[in-house]
Amino acid sequence: MLPNDPIILLSYINTKLRDDYADLDDLCSSLGIDAGDLCGRLAPLGYTYNHKNNRFQ
Repeated sequence: MLPNDPIILLSYINTKLRDDYADLDDLCSSLGIDAGDLCGRLAPLGYTYNHKNNRFQ
């Protein structure tokens, strides 16, 4: 289950991307979540996925 608070979600996802997953698609497949939904939850805060850096920024 993903955190509901968007700031905690951002921290959780970026930590997982840094430590455990090669990219966003790998993370989403492993966790069984939709990349579009995840991006949609972080977009209102001004965060988008940066593939080169493998993180939301």
